[in-house]
Amino acid sequence: MLDFRSIETFLWVVKLGSFRGAAARLNTTQPAISQRIAQLEREMGVKLLNRDHRVASPTPSGRQMMVYAEKLIGLRAQMMAEIGDRSAMRGVMRLGVAETIVHTWLPRLVKSMNGIYPNLSLEIEVDITPNLTARLLAQEIELAFVVGPLSASGVHNRVLADYPIGFLASPSLGLGHGPVTPADLARFPIITFPRKTRPYEVVREVFDRPDLPPIRLHASASLATVIHMAVEGLGIAVIPDAIVENELADGRLQLLDTDLEIAPLTFTASWLASPDVVAVERVAELACQIAQSSLAVDAPALARH
Repeated sequence: MLDFRSIETFLWVVKLGSFRGAAARLNTTQPAISQRIAQLEREMGVKLLNRDHRVASPTPSGRQMMVYAEKLIGLRAQMMAEIGDRSAMRGVMRLGVAETIVHTWLPRLVKSMNGIYPNLSLEIEVDITPNLTARLLAQEIELAFVVGPLSASGVHNRVLADYPIGFLASPSLGLGHGPVTPADLARFPIITFPRKTRPYEVVREVFDRPDLPPIRLHASASLATVIHMAVEGLGIAVIPDAIVENELADGRLQLLDTDLEIAPLTFTASWLASPDVVAVERVAELACQIAQSSLAVDAPALARH
């Protein structure tokens, strides 16, 4: 008798093109994947997969099978969403997170998920948006919190929050009293997000003016490093205000008054369309609620600095 586990295994082998990828997606071993596919082919009485050159591709019968497999897995996911107990949701969700989220509301999300979905485990990878986007499209992660929205085919986006970008400096630089001109800012190193990210390019463009000297632009993939360098007076950090709430509150950093404007960073929850996407959509919805509530709590505190 056919079971959902074998059907789901077949679906992911075809989608990912390999037994190895399906094993990683389903948190099992390649021999287990091979065994499930062999069992499914015996029960169906036809060959479903070609296994040439280490790439698994569907046979004509396999392509027909995919149509029904996607419908069955999709219906199962809808049934669980409508009828099932949330706490019964189990498995492993691979989550990619931009570091700005780590420094703001990610701990609140994890705490909420522990309460609502106690049997769902998280594998969290922190990286820059271009790398996380590549991993999402390669189906190595199921959900990404990144600077978006992502425009790739098949990607769904849900806006989480907009984070204003500020110019932040140690009081030791003597820039915190009154308006600061672009020329004043350009006298110091500018510390921001790493190369190949949208914020880095925007910051570089803002200072690419004929009336300003060439700036020293320090880039780091670690926001903790950016913050530490700014606190030590090694330059001006150009990052979201929300991630340095503590440093602003205790006076280690100041939000500078300048007429230079940088558009806020829009973060989205992004995921690929999939038959069993219900769990991902639920977590994305929860993340949106927490992100919005986090902004509502943090905004008054930031306005005071």
